[in-house]
Amino acid sequence: MGFLMDGLDAEAYDRTYSDGDLVKRILSYFRQQSRKMVIAAIAIVCIAVLDTSLPIFISWSLDALQQDLSTERMVLIAVGLTVLASLSWVGNLVRQTFSAQAIGDVVLNMREDACDAVLKRDLSFYDTFPSGKIVSRVTSDTQTFSQVMVLTMDLLSRLLLVVFLIGYLFTVSVQLTLLVLAFAPFIIVAALAFRAIARFTVTRSRRMNAVVSSHIQETVSGIGVAKTFRREPVIYAEFQEVNNQSRWVNLRTRYVFSSIFPILNVLAGIGTGALVYFGGLNVGTGNLTPGDWYLFIQGLILFWFPLTSIASFWSQFQQGLAAGERVFALIDAEPRVIQNDAVQLAGMRGEIRFEQVDFRYNDNQQVFQDFSLTIQPGETLALVGHTGSGKSSITKLIARFYEFQGGQITIDGVAVRDLDLAHYRAQLGFVTQSPFLFDGTVMENIRYGNPDAADAEVLEVAQQVGGGDWIDSLPDGLASDVGERGGSLSIGQRQIIALARVLLQNPSIVILDEATASVDPLTEALIQEGLDLVLEGRTAIVVAHRLSTIRHADRIIVLQNGAIIEEGSHDMLLATDGHYAELYNMYFRHQSLEYIEQVHPS
Repeated sequence: MGFLMDGLDAEAYDRTYSDGDLVKRILSYFRQQSRKMVIAAIAIVCIAVLDTSLPIFISWSLDALQQDLSTERMVLIAVGLTVLASLSWVGNLVRQTFSAQAIGDVVLNMREDACDAVLKRDLSFYDTFPSGKIVSRVTSDTQTFSQVMVLTMDLLSRLLLVVFLIGYLFTVSVQLTLLVLAFAPFIIVAALAFRAIARFTVTRSRRMNAVVSSHIQETVSGIGVAKTFRREPVIYAEFQEVNNQSRWVNLRTRYVFSSIFPILNVLAGIGTGALVYFGGLNVGTGNLTPGDWYLFIQGLILFWFPLTSIASFWSQFQQGLAAGERVFALIDAEPRVIQNDAVQLAGMRGEIRFEQVDFRYNDNQQVFQDFSLTIQPGETLALVGHTGSGKSSITKLIARFYEFQGGQITIDGVAVRDLDLAHYRAQLGFVTQSPFLFDGTVMENIRYGNPDAADAEVLEVAQQVGGGDWIDSLPDGLASDVGERGGSLSIGQRQIIALARVLLQNPSIVILDEATASVDPLTEALIQEGLDLVLEGRTAIVVAHRLSTIRHADRIIVLQNGAIIEEGSHDMLLATDGHYAELYNMYFRHQSLEYIEQVHPS
């Protein structure tokens, strides 16, 4: 059944922490909740004292009732039991209240750290690792951790109860107490021997849950495409396969954990039988009262429960450690994009230089080698070339989404690795073929480029793009809801909103992955007006798919296999009849007015 573990290998950023390191890391979160934890600890001690007193009080009561069965004594015993039980309940309420608050705050802080780490990860991180698995670490793994912490508090309370009870039993009968303790090492050793396989199995189970989450998220995100191609049965079959794999992995986990309990129960049964036998002999000889004998039997039950629960607790504890390990691995993942300094460029001009840059996505995918390019401030540079020529890689390196391996990239003469990354990216504007819109209104999505902008500023910018006529086509104007990922709008409307967002941001450098590639000619004309506004006075790098954009560019560079093979203006490159002319005839010529008039003469 090796196929059951397919896809469950650790992620590249995963790391193995020792139990000691994990516990220290976890305690560092709990230190911030020290006041609440101290109150919870005091409550645990009080509960342990009260719960220890309860069987002792019953033992005394049994011996006392043998001497006096009066109603008055029975009422006093009943009142005493009620008081002890009530005080124990109050102590539990205090303990659970403060421990729940402390654990809740710890999980809150852990999730905030995990979310912060997710936001700081490079774009290459998300290209490499499925988002569903990342989400699983932030949500379900932290939830599992919180549940385990609650179980830990419960077990600590029970263990403290056993310590107090054993201490008292020594004052009653040293011989029988030692008999009780004699079986403890066997149960503890059996439980701890279970540790390694528990950790391994639980980790695999958590990874499997992440696979299921990732599959479901991908399915829901792509449901439109699936329905378009009528692939629902195939998707369902794939989910069945993943779900069955999850079932077998989790079933295997259950088998592993359930196998330890029969062994522990046999050991506990032997110990109980021995205590009943030797305790009965002591009662018969008068060395032990019936109440004390009851106390030992009751104490044995209280004693076995935490010990036999060690296996269950250990599996739960390992789940908590495994979940914590996955969350900490996400938090500790090393960034691939390296920043050596935090220089902030005031009044960025937008000069970009690639100086003998080497770049590869991996060891088998070399993109640039000794690549050089200079983009002047305010210049609009168009990038053309076949798929895989390096067009998008240039934009990703400028945006610092990926790390280059050799050479240097500078912005206004400053090495890009020395810039304050957040401040630098605030000067970059992006418009892609399929712009992402967040669920909300049109105004909120435009304001995303400048959160402090007033409504009047947003409206002014929106009216500048396409003359503002597009706003009238929206049911509620700028207050219209865009739907999930902008699904309530057309592609053209999404592009116009993306352009307005960049215009409101007012960046120094604009990166365009042709905004008019998937729209009709009328919408293209509106978007082109917006593009003119966005590009005016700014450095622009355009991955070109439309002839209109190429003709408006100050310079065109032609890429092939990561190298610049031609550069110049549109007319100049056509005149040389080289690779650009070939690309023009293949991709762009049919968009030209001359071609349209030739095919469709008036």
